Amino acid sequence: MAEHTETKVYKCKSCGMVTTERGHLCSPQEIKKAYTCEYCGVTVTNPRHVCKPKVAKLNYVCDACGRVAVSQEELCKPVEIKK
Repeated sequence: MAEHTETKVYKCKSCGMVTTERGHLCSPQEIKKAYTCEYCGVTVTNPRHVCKPKVAKLNYVCDACGRVAVSQEELCKPVEIKK
């Protein structure tokens, strides 16, 4: 299960308009990647975003990198968070 859906953000070099649809610009340049959180629906530029709805469901932490997750399948070395 992915935490976020990745979206690219483009800015037109000519007029300065910003959009996620490259085809809507006359001279598009990728400026950053945006992520839409599957839990809260907010679009953020930080892929490590952890929202309040997800915090309530977090059950595991990775013993290797410290990433938190809802299910152990999302981590390489899952350790259950004692609540």
